[in-house]
Amino acid sequence: MSLQGKRILLVIGGGIAAYKTLELIRQLQKRGAGVRAILTDAGAQFVTPLSVASLTADKVYQNLFDLTQESEMGHIVLSRSADLVVVAPATADLIAKMAAGMANDLATTALIATDKRVLIAPAMNVKMWEHPATQRNIATLKADGITTIGPNAGELADGECGPGRLAEPDEIVAAIEAMFNTDQRLSGFKALVTAGPTHEPLDPVRYIANRSSGKQGYAIASALADAGAETVLVSGPTELTPPPRVKLVRVETARQMWTACEAQLPADIAICSAAVADWRPEIAANSKLKKRDAPTTIKLAENPDILAGLARHAKRPSLVIGFAAETDNLIANATAKRIAKGCDWIVANDVSTGVMGGDKNLVHIITSNGDEAWPEMSKLDVARRLVARIADAVGKRAA
Repeated sequence: MSLQGKRILLVIGGGIAAYKTLELIRQLQKRGAGVRAILTDAGAQFVTPLSVASLTADKVYQNLFDLTQESEMGHIVLSRSADLVVVAPATADLIAKMAAGMANDLATTALIATDKRVLIAPAMNVKMWEHPATQRNIATLKADGITTIGPNAGELADGECGPGRLAEPDEIVAAIEAMFNTDQRLSGFKALVTAGPTHEPLDPVRYIANRSSGKQGYAIASALADAGAETVLVSGPTELTPPPRVKLVRVETARQMWTACEAQLPADIAICSAAVADWRPEIAANSKLKKRDAPTTIKLAENPDILAGLARHAKRPSLVIGFAAETDNLIANATAKRIAKGCDWIVANDVSTGVMGGDKNLVHIITSNGDEAWPEMSKLDVARRLVARIADAVGKRAA
C-alpha cells in the first residue's frame, strides 16, 4: 500500500531503540509519506537532531518554549497538520504522561492537542512493561482510542528477555498502512487462522516441536482484521504479540488446536498456516523422565489433521486454505497435498533455505487452476497480498 501524500508526525521518545526511528523515517518516505519529527529531550540522548533533520529534510521540533518555532509552527498547528501521529519509542514515562493527560513539554502538548489518530510503539525493560502501572496506562490509552503496536518479545538491550523490544520498522509501517486502509471488503465475514507450532509432551518438561515462529500466520490474521473480517487466531506457543482487533486463542497441542478450531465454526474463511505436529507420543509421562529410566523408543500416535478436518467438516468454511512447508519437490508435493486434504488453495513455501523464523517468504499459490509463483517479499506483504486475493474470491462467491 502507498502512503503517498500522507503526513506523519513522529514523536521520538527516549530509549536505546530510538535509533530504529531513522530506518522508520526512511521506510515511510519510500512509501511516499512526509515525516515531521518532534524529538524529546530524552530522545536526543540517543539520536541527534541533525540525523533526524537530514532524513526528514525538515526542521526537528524540540522545545515548547522556542518562540521562533511557536511563531512558525505552533504545537497546535504541528499536531493538527498531520494525518497521523506516531510515538516511537513510547517509553514508560511518555506513556504515563499521555495516560494522565500531562502537557509539560512539546511532545505531550502536541499529543494532547491533536485531533488526529495516534499510534504508539512501546519499548522498555520487561519489568517496566509488565508493571501494573504501565499496564493500567496502556489500558487507558486503548480506551481513549489510541492504537498500539508491540512491544515484541526477545532479548533486550539490558540483557533481559521478554516483551519490551520496539516493533521493527517494517511492522510499524504495516500498522500505519493499516490505519489508512479503506479496503473493508471482508467486513461481515468471519475468518479462522491457525499459526505457530504445536508442542507434543513427552513428560511435564519435554516435548516434540518444530521451528515455526508463527510470524506468517500472525501477519495474515492482522491483514484479515485490517480488511474488516472478524478474525480468530488459534495459536500454538510463540513469543509474538497478538495483532490488534484479533481474538487470540492460545493452545499447545494439536488436539487442543483442533478443539479450538472446531469451536469457532461456522466461519467463512479458514487459513491453516500452523505447523501442526503430525504425531504425538502415545503416552506422556506424568513426571519428569530420568535419564536412566527414559525409553530408547517412543511409540507415536497420529494427531488430528486440522486442515483436512476443516475441509471435510459439516460446517465447512466456504474457503479453506492450507500451507505446505516443503524441502524438496515443492510444487508436486503441495499439489498432491491440496487434493489429499480437500482444501481450496495451498500456499507452498520452500523451508530448506531457513524461511522458518525469518521475516521474508517466497511462496507459490496452488489452486485447481495450477501454480502461481509470487516473488520473494516480507511476510507482511505476503499476508496483505493473500488477503486481497481472498477478498476477490469471496466477493465473487457472494455475488
